[in-house]
Amino acid sequence: MIALKEREPVICDTYTITLNECDSAMRFGEEMPDSRLTEPSDGKVYRLREAILLSKRLGRPLTQDEMEQFVI
Repeated sequence: MIALKEREPVICDTYTITLNECDSAMRFGEEMPDSRLTEPSDGKVYRLREAILLSKRLGRPLTQDEMEQFVI
């Protein structure tokens, strides 16, 4: 664990964590023993650029059925 000086802020991108918040930020990772923030991958590989272009044209996220056409 990183030792911090009293009241030394930690800069995370555009958000500054103060010493009081630091404890909860450090505990956040302890709740995820495998370090994942998302579900494991289903193993499928997608042509994402094409899917994103279609999503932008439709003006909404694609459904699972629509995404199936982009599986490699």
